[in-house]
Amino acid sequence: MTYCVGLNLRDGIVMLSDSRTNAGVDSIATFGKMHVWQKPGDRVLALCTAGNLSLSQSVVSLLNDSFTDSEGKQHDLMQATRMFEAAGIVGAAIREVARRDGEGLKQEGIEPNLTMLLGGQIKGRPTQLYMLYYAGNFIRATEDTPFLQIGEAKYGKPILDRVIQPETPLIEAAKCALISMDSTLRSNISVGLPLDLLILRKDEFKPALRRRIDADDPYFNDIRRRWGEGLRSVFATTPDPDWGL
Repeated sequence: MTYCVGLNLRDGIVMLSDSRTNAGVDSIATFGKMHVWQKPGDRVLALCTAGNLSLSQSVVSLLNDSFTDSEGKQHDLMQATRMFEAAGIVGAAIREVARRDGEGLKQEGIEPNLTMLLGGQIKGRPTQLYMLYYAGNFIRATEDTPFLQIGEAKYGKPILDRVIQPETPLIEAAKCALISMDSTLRSNISVGLPLDLLILRKDEFKPALRRRIDADDPYFNDIRRRWGEGLRSVFATTPDPDWGL
C-alpha cells in the first residue's frame, strides 16, 4: 500500500509520497512513487502513484515518451498546453495500460487498482492538482479542497483538514504534509520510509525543493518527536468530563 498527498496552494504545490509497496513479516519492498518531468522555463509536472506497482510503472513508461492509444491517437505529456490536457494524457495512459493488462491480472485473481496524483504548472497557466482513477477519469483540487490524497488517506487527513488553506505558505504546508505522513506511518505498517518531498513555487517551472527523507533525517525525526509530545501534552491538560464517575 502507500500514502501520497498533494497540496495546491496560492504560492505553488507541495507533494509527498512514501516508498513502500509490500509489507509483511518477511516481505518489504521499496520503490519510489514520485516521478517528475520538467522543461525549464516552460513546465514542471509531478506524478505520485498508488496501487498495483506493475500498472503504475507501465503508465509512467508510456508517459516518458509519446505514445499511441488503441484508437490511434498520439499523446505527449510534454506537448500539453494546460494541466487539464496533461491530466487527460495521464488518463489515456492509464486506460491503455488497463486495456492491455487489466483482464490478465483479473484472471490471476488480482484485482487491478491504480490511483495517481498529478500536480504542476505549464507556462501561462495556473498551478493545478488532479487525482486520477483506474478508469482514467479525474478530479481537480479547488480552493474549497486544496489537497488530495491517495492510498492510506484516513490517518493523515485530520491534520490537513484543520491546517491547510489556499493561503498556507509552502514551507508550512510541507511541514503539515510531513505530520500527516507521520500519523500514517504510526498507524499503518503498509506505509514506510523513505519519503519523497517536492515543492514547486508558482511560475518558477522547476522544483524549489526535491528531497528524499529517510529514517535518519534530523528534521523529520524532530517534528515526529515534537508532534507526539505536543499531542500528549494537550491530552493531559484537557479536562476530564464531569460525569460523576
